[in-house]
Amino acid sequence: MMPFAGGVSATANGTLILSLAAAVYYLLLLGRPPSLRRTAVKAGSVALLAVLSWQAGGPPLLVVALLLSAAGDAFLAHPGERAFLAGLASFLAGHLAYVALFLLVGGGAAAVAGWRIALALAMAAFALAMLRALWPALAGAMRGPVAAYVAAILAMGLAALTLPSALAILGTVLFMLSDAILAAARYLLPARSPHHGWMSPAVWISYVCAQLFIVLGLVV
Repeated sequence: MMPFAGGVSATANGTLILSLAAAVYYLLLLGRPPSLRRTAVKAGSVALLAVLSWQAGGPPLLVVALLLSAAGDAFLAHPGERAFLAGLASFLAGHLAYVALFLLVGGGAAAVAGWRIALALAMAAFALAMLRALWPALAGAMRGPVAAYVAAILAMGLAALTLPSALAILGTVLFMLSDAILAAARYLLPARSPHHGWMSPAVWISYVCAQLFIVLGLVV
């Protein structure tokens, strides 16, 4: 059953199918060297979610956040410190757009009660633990950007707790998980660690599910 009315022939459902097809195709390209095709497929998956959000009449800030994420994907599809920093900046801006969006459409601080309070505490503890683990492995010039990024993703997670949609909240949790796995793989593991074999697919799958759940939670 498709999430939007009209079945597979509906434009929104067709866009969703194309986005998921690109995401699956990128999994097959993970072990390949950087290329224009690899970059286009990676960025295209989330860019199509931005198109879907626009087609479904979603909030403009959602489209902006997704396009910034797609730009970050394009940068991170290439090796090198400059590409990584550009990707980090794009995702940082995307997280801030998500924070603004969640605070705009959410129910405010009054909505954070019960299990949401417990989840907020867990998010804060997880973010602090990750930053503490990463800190010794970071070069001096990277500590500021990484700390700002961790603060932004934590703010995004806390802002999501004001949303009525549990699916969107789950998406934000998966976003935090994806970033944590990526950071651990980049900074905490040796280059030849066998764990990279499962971490790369895990980062992509959790990230795509995160973006998809946020979109569906806000526009369906």
